[in-house]
Amino acid sequence: MTFYDQKFGNGTIAKKPALTPKSTSTSPVQAKAAQSVASSPKFVQRRATLAYGALLTFSFLYYARPEDFIPGMAIIPVGKISGGLALAGLLLSWARLKTKMPLVIKLVLVLFVHMCLTVPFAFWRGGAFQVVRDDFSKAVIVALLISMIVGSMDDLRRLLWVQAVSVSVMTIASIIIHPQTSLTGQYRLWGLGGVFSNPNDFAINIAINFPLCLAFFYATKGILKKVLWGGALLFLLYGVIATYSRSGLIAMVICFMICVWEFGIRGKRPQVVAAAIFVVMLGLGVGLTKPNYTARIKTLVEGGEVENSGDHGSLDARRELLMESIRVSLHHPIFGVGPGNFQAITESWHVTHNTYTELSSEAGLPALALFLTIIVLTFRNLKHVSKSAAFETDPQLRLFTSALRAGMFAYIVGAAFASTTYNLFPYFMVGYVAALYRIGLSAEPEPVPSKPTGNGSLSASKGLPYKNRQPSLARTY
Repeated sequence: MTFYDQKFGNGTIAKKPALTPKSTSTSPVQAKAAQSVASSPKFVQRRATLAYGALLTFSFLYYARPEDFIPGMAIIPVGKISGGLALAGLLLSWARLKTKMPLVIKLVLVLFVHMCLTVPFAFWRGGAFQVVRDDFSKAVIVALLISMIVGSMDDLRRLLWVQAVSVSVMTIASIIIHPQTSLTGQYRLWGLGGVFSNPNDFAINIAINFPLCLAFFYATKGILKKVLWGGALLFLLYGVIATYSRSGLIAMVICFMICVWEFGIRGKRPQVVAAAIFVVMLGLGVGLTKPNYTARIKTLVEGGEVENSGDHGSLDARRELLMESIRVSLHHPIFGVGPGNFQAITESWHVTHNTYTELSSEAGLPALALFLTIIVLTFRNLKHVSKSAAFETDPQLRLFTSALRAGMFAYIVGAAFASTTYNLFPYFMVGYVAALYRIGLSAEPEPVPSKPTGNGSLSASKGLPYKNRQPSLARTY
């Protein structure tokens, strides 16, 4: 039978051509298929899982600080190893990730580049380089990893759970290990180490994590779990008072007010308002039983010369440091004096105790402008999530959006009284919100294209005009 007969027929039924053996040579299509195996969704998913697991481990090590409890663990750089694994997992799966880098994270990277540019102009170049390499680079990596790796609400919730539980446990452990006793003269609660070693930073971290614990209190099910979270909330409140930190108290008061609004009034939970009134009364009672604490709070109004306040002139010294940091910022407006160099150039050997003037004096006014823009965009992301359709339908999204908003308010207030530029916890928050925004965006329902009706007009599904449907979050901040 000829090819023509097989193709077009000759009046009889055409038979199928006989199968020829496959060629041993690899065709371009086969080579491309083999090459795509390593970059298939399954392999990309494995890399993303590895990166997320390493990120979760890094978060646990940063907040829980097991090296303070386990002898010998401090000599093992587990944090660097887990952070490196997370970064490696992200880089390996970068080409296949469908996640677009948020604008706020791009600005964090720009801030890092600017920090690097300040090193040659620093008062002490070696110290500035060390601060950028060892401290600020980790903050940039944390924000990048969270924003790019966290892809679902469950992933974000696990990270927030690790942070909330770790800070709660560290607070309770600090209260037990470092009790306040008049016999030892130790009136302030000190954390165990790391970011918790300073009472002021400790109190600000407690204020930031308080709304997260409150969100888990309402998100969890079961009486026992709610009792545990409720107990953690009370310990956190007591921890802020026990640190005798005035900046921590101010941050907690602002955070507490935002929580009452977000969870109570806006969330239509009258029990939150009632509980808030009870907590305020209880806090006033605890404060009155501590004369030294009451005297310390009076210094916010009357100045540092209050008997038994334990101020020792710190309020006046901080006021002078603030003015000096402003003067340094004006004398070095572009590159500053170099990251970590303020205490060296002023020979005061004290930090500015103000994140905003620390940035402007050590890295210049452009760094301060970038940092403020990052903060503004973070709040704008939260605002867009609150206006999304997913916010109305997803209870978890509502809870943790409210919690992160309250935590961000606590941070921007506490940052005015503490030097947190090179700490990691602010950039954890920026990364959380960037991931939350992307999750809220992905949960937005796709608009149904309009279809012509019988009278020639356009209408969408369910009888709604296309232009009146819920708009999606089009921009990425």
